[in-house]
Amino acid sequence: MRDLGVGFGYLLKGQRWVGRHGKQYGFGLLPGLITLVLYAAALVALAVWGESGVGWATPFADDWSSPWQGLFRGFLTVVLFALGLLMAVLTFTAVTLLIGQPFYESLSEKVDDDVSPDGTAPRSGLPLWRELWISARDSLRILVRAMLWGILLFGLGFVPVVGQTVVPVLGFFVTGFFLTEELTAVALQRRGVELRARLTLLRSRKSLVWGFGTPLGLSFLVPFVAVFLMPGAVAGATLLARDLLGEESAEEEEAEDGERVTS
Repeated sequence: MRDLGVGFGYLLKGQRWVGRHGKQYGFGLLPGLITLVLYAAALVALAVWGESGVGWATPFADDWSSPWQGLFRGFLTVVLFALGLLMAVLTFTAVTLLIGQPFYESLSEKVDDDVSPDGTAPRSGLPLWRELWISARDSLRILVRAMLWGILLFGLGFVPVVGQTVVPVLGFFVTGFFLTEELTAVALQRRGVELRARLTLLRSRKSLVWGFGTPLGLSFLVPFVAVFLMPGAVAGATLLARDLLGEESAEEEEAEDGERVTS
């Protein structure tokens, strides 16, 4: 349970870090704003033309009598929009990170430089196109996993009682896990940690991951909040990645030195 608080602490530390580095925060806002505009346009289109699409996809209901046709197609339209909203939440981070790869890579390096005892951060040494390719490939793999979980949880949502109580809670924890994976990938990929190894690392400390990602996922449900939290989330995920790998920070090294002196 302690790791839940530690994970949430990294989320707060990341926001504080970008608060102290306004230039990095400003650059980090741009990818989120671009992604927000794209997703908002897609959801508006789904809201406007979703009913027509459902009608086209269900020709067998054309001859149904009122009110059954309207109720059936109205239900499917609501389900379609809800599924679109869920996928937007699950994929927002992946798409934003892909669009903002150069921005967030630089931000993560700055965090590493700031907290590392020797003042230097690991560099991948790969060209930008290669980093973008790896990021896109891994994001697609995570997206497939997230979609499978989303479909499973959506189906379980129709189970009486459980679907209205347990399933939403599970959904937030699943979302938190995948959000954390996408965010820590910036720092871990730079260190040469492959996707499978990243997932194993995250599963080894699920409470830490949930403490960081679950409240972040909840906050992302509030319109526009995701855009303003993303730079700090990347910074916090870098700190969390260092914890997962057992890398000491400058503060921890100073604290240990202080303990040795006092003893």
